[in-house]
Amino acid sequence: MSKKKKKLTPRQRKIRLGFKIAWLVILVALLLVFIVFYFKYGRTIFRLQDEAKQLVRESTVDTFRQNLTTTVYDSDKKLLTKFKSEKDSYYLYYEDIPQYVKQAMVSIEDKSFATHTGVDLKANIAAVFSLIRNKGEIKRGGSTITQQLSRNIFLSQKQTWERKVEEIFIAMELEKKYEKYQILEFYLNNIYFANGYYGIQAASKGYFNKDVDKLSLSQIAFLCSIPNNPTLYDPVERKENTLKRRDRILKQMYEDKKISREDYQNAIDEKITLKKSKLERSNYVDTYVLHCATEALMKQEGFTFKNKFDSTDDQKAYETEYKELYNQCKQDVYTKGYKIYTSIDSDKQKELQRAVDEGTKSFTSKTKDGIYQLQSAGTCIDNKTGRVVAIVGGRSQDNDGYTLNRAYQSYRQPGSCIKPLLDYTPAFQSGYTTTQIVNDKKEKDGPSNSNGRYAGKITLRTAVEQSKNTVAYKVFQDIGADYALSFLYNMNFHRLAAGDYYPTASIGGFTNGVSTVEMASGYATIENDGQYREPTCIVSIKTVDGTEVVTSKIESKEVYDKNAARTMTDVLTGVLKRGTAKGYALKNMSCAGKTGTTNSNKDGWFSGYTPYYTTSIWVGYDIPKQLSSLKGNTYPLYIWRDFMSVIHEGLENKDFPSYAEKEKEQKVENEKKEEEDEEKLENNDDEYNDDDLDNDDSDYNDPTATPKATKEPTRTKEPQQQQQTPVQQEQPTQAPTQAPTQAPVVTAPPAVTDPPVVNDQNQQVPDTDTPNQ
Repeated sequence: MSKKKKKLTPRQRKIRLGFKIAWLVILVALLLVFIVFYFKYGRTIFRLQDEAKQLVRESTVDTFRQNLTTTVYDSDKKLLTKFKSEKDSYYLYYEDIPQYVKQAMVSIEDKSFATHTGVDLKANIAAVFSLIRNKGEIKRGGSTITQQLSRNIFLSQKQTWERKVEEIFIAMELEKKYEKYQILEFYLNNIYFANGYYGIQAASKGYFNKDVDKLSLSQIAFLCSIPNNPTLYDPVERKENTLKRRDRILKQMYEDKKISREDYQNAIDEKITLKKSKLERSNYVDTYVLHCATEALMKQEGFTFKNKFDSTDDQKAYETEYKELYNQCKQDVYTKGYKIYTSIDSDKQKELQRAVDEGTKSFTSKTKDGIYQLQSAGTCIDNKTGRVVAIVGGRSQDNDGYTLNRAYQSYRQPGSCIKPLLDYTPAFQSGYTTTQIVNDKKEKDGPSNSNGRYAGKITLRTAVEQSKNTVAYKVFQDIGADYALSFLYNMNFHRLAAGDYYPTASIGGFTNGVSTVEMASGYATIENDGQYREPTCIVSIKTVDGTEVVTSKIESKEVYDKNAARTMTDVLTGVLKRGTAKGYALKNMSCAGKTGTTNSNKDGWFSGYTPYYTTSIWVGYDIPKQLSSLKGNTYPLYIWRDFMSVIHEGLENKDFPSYAEKEKEQKVENEKKEEEDEEKLENNDDEYNDDDLDNDDSDYNDPTATPKATKEPTRTKEPQQQQQTPVQQEQPTQAPTQAPTQAPVVTAPPAVTDPPVVNDQNQQVPDTDTPNQ
């Protein structure tokens, strides 16, 4: 028989009813809290979860390899410089990371890493109690390795509940998509090690100046101490804190049986000495390498570079396309961790900088910004490869950041230095010879010679040696502007313009001007038997995994005929023997070159070469102004000879290649005939003499004069033999049977090259990355 249910007393019924009401109130309150929480936070939480899923879903392994430091190496494969965005980082694959690094990080940061699913609840609770127990000092991290990775890659460091919630969601999603070894690899390559170093390899190079696989156990534990709190454990500012945490890590590793007692004790006893890497920077090398690497990557992307256009619209469209891809490829250089191998010779780079500084040291005036007013720039090319081995964009100064690299960013009037490229080598190619008799005579509307003297009937060789403006002017008119300028276009001179199709260009009167890189490349083309090679310092570019994206192959194309180029070289050797650079030939080394001085002595140039190297030097003010002592055969020539003498020390003398066989057979006879011709011309009252050397070769460049349009040839002209003084001519180097192809005239103004550019119109061009034409 069932037990009779005990009847509740009125008091008990009231108590039970009270409990029911209380629970109901609690449930209603919880429901209200949930409703309030949902409307206030719930939607945000669900949104954060959706965002986390999308971020991880769209991620790839490349997501964790962003913003890597690009390293640049010189011709000896020694570290030259580094390019990085906001941080210095390198990437190591899992198998290349030392085992001690993996064990140390897991032991101190996340013991349950191998088993948790992204979030360690126990660790988070323990971290809270640790925070309370240590009065706010962080002794134990609550975030797992996966959470820390989530924060570093996808989120900011801002301390908000939203960020913490999204961090948890991202960590859980990462654990679903990637393997544990991948997560640890990503983490060790992205975690912050203070002082701008991201990843274990960057920290190793930064603090110990060596790769991480060369570190000792103690050094590894020392580095692994930093990420927990990079400020508190900064090894530079708070080394004692770092050492204490190192000892704790070593103890953890010992307790986890990752190292032996002996290993532990030896590591504890080891003295830690920082050996921070010191990189000697050259902002001129850095900016030029960056520019060349960027354009090399653009070329790899299939971009076609242009320096002449059919219309203004055509040019604008090109510039827009150029800028977009240039900026993209430039950013890649900063962030993709390339290894860039260059042709820059560090010793020659230092020598060129020294020569520039030494050659201008007597000029000490500075601008209000502390920049030397008188400046100089130079470029040296290895004639064997066609690559740039040294480039200096200005005098040495202590500056923060990069300054104007005048060697490739400034375009200046070249004066007579342009004559071999624009006038005489094309003339030799079209039929002129070195013994051709020309008339050094002032013509109406034509240029004057710098010294105001005119020699009358002289050979073309003499006209070049003595830098006769009148002769260059006439030769240019004879061969035609289109024909002459086509050679500069073919050598990728960037800033030619419609206004250059006038005779004043023959003596360096350009709309915009030229750079030392272009001039060095042009003269190197003459030395290389007329074969042009694009001037660059890039040998190869490799990705993080060693894939070569830019190859080391140098392509060449014929610009000048071999005979014409060799004839020009032979003539230019006389400039240093008898001409405007007399007395400055290199000792025991064949050399050729040409001076250049603009009107009012605003710019001075010397470009010259040996069988080994070609160097072009410019001297002048950023905002052009007169300097009476500045000529092509003063400061630029002094710098050129100083530098070239040093870099040729110990090299065996080589002769320049002679003319082609048919020319060689007559060379001796022609030289003898030249001497006879010179004797016949000695009776001219206005004949050139050595006193004229002091005046160099300043060129006609009157901006107020009305340019006279050039009459274009309809056929290749055979130069007229002078009747008054019969001379046996050399055999033509090349006599084309048809008129040279005329180059299209540029109707649009030229684009500006890399930032910033100083031109010859007394103004500073804005600092923008715009295309090379």
